[in-house]
Amino acid sequence: MPNLTLEDVAKKAGVSRSTVSRVVNGFDSISEDVRNRVLKVIEETGYHPNAAARALASHRSKIIGLILPHSVSMLFTDPYYPHLLKGISQSCNQNQYTLAFFLFSSEEDEKVNFTSITSMGLLDGVLVQSDHFGKQRIVNHLLEAKMPHVVIGRPRQPEKVSFVDVDNVNGANNAVTHLVHLGYQRISTITGPLQSTVGIDRRDGYLNALKKHALGVDPELIEEGYFTEQSGYNAMQKLFSKNPDAVFAASDMMAFGAIRAIREHGLSIPEDIAVIGFDDIPLTPLSNLGLTTIHQPVNELGEQAVRLLLSIIENGTETPQNIVLKTRLIIRSTCGSDNLIDPQ
Repeated sequence: MPNLTLEDVAKKAGVSRSTVSRVVNGFDSISEDVRNRVLKVIEETGYHPNAAARALASHRSKIIGLILPHSVSMLFTDPYYPHLLKGISQSCNQNQYTLAFFLFSSEEDEKVNFTSITSMGLLDGVLVQSDHFGKQRIVNHLLEAKMPHVVIGRPRQPEKVSFVDVDNVNGANNAVTHLVHLGYQRISTITGPLQSTVGIDRRDGYLNALKKHALGVDPELIEEGYFTEQSGYNAMQKLFSKNPDAVFAASDMMAFGAIRAIREHGLSIPEDIAVIGFDDIPLTPLSNLGLTTIHQPVNELGEQAVRLLLSIIENGTETPQNIVLKTRLIIRSTCGSDNLIDPQ
């Protein structure tokens, strides 16, 4: 029965147009008998409410946005992002929300397009990936626009913003503590970008573990990377002259780069240099050298971000809420032990 209207459904169900509208939009103040009668007519006629009309009635579009700043340039090369997107998409589907994806290619692109995204009334809320350059430009725009939003990754000013993250400090601490318990003494690190909170947090976990076990901190054993395989390779090349016996890379991709450099240098893993990463990306267990790493629940990170955003949209919550997920140590062969050692 094509081109049915609310009036048509109301007439067949013997109710008012406004009653049909309330049923379609999920209002509670309707008796079960009336609700069932309307739903039966909808099922029999195949009526599909117009999405725009529903949005006007409920003041909701059922669309949320995902914004990736221009600094997140490794979207299609870092396995972290496909798994994050999977978790976000699954949660949107479960909650019957549509996901709109915004990927900016430059800072100018952000400036030109961001205002239109928030002002056109298309989105109920926004997820935004934390900026690797440590800037809060997009987050500040969202705050000014009073747009419901959740940041993925700890923002620079966490007291103002709702965010979801993993416990990067504790995860890195456990990685380095594991190396200490295995007897390694000159433990180096390849950090993430130190303009970013994730780079800072994983470096701080490394420093905490060294101080806790009275190993001292040698600045020459710290090299900065950018979460790419090549940056891990380049950083490892600089570390050889410092004679490390182990390296904690703040991402698995950088750990793979370090492994490539170590092998090219004619050294063995873990006999000459042990390696531990962070992420537990799917490539890790499939590699021909099992990488010891810190598992972070990336799928769950995406799912929790959507749930928190929808809660803010539904409840109008203004007080910032934070969710920090636990990480866990995954023991494989690149540290020279398959036995779990209590990181505490």
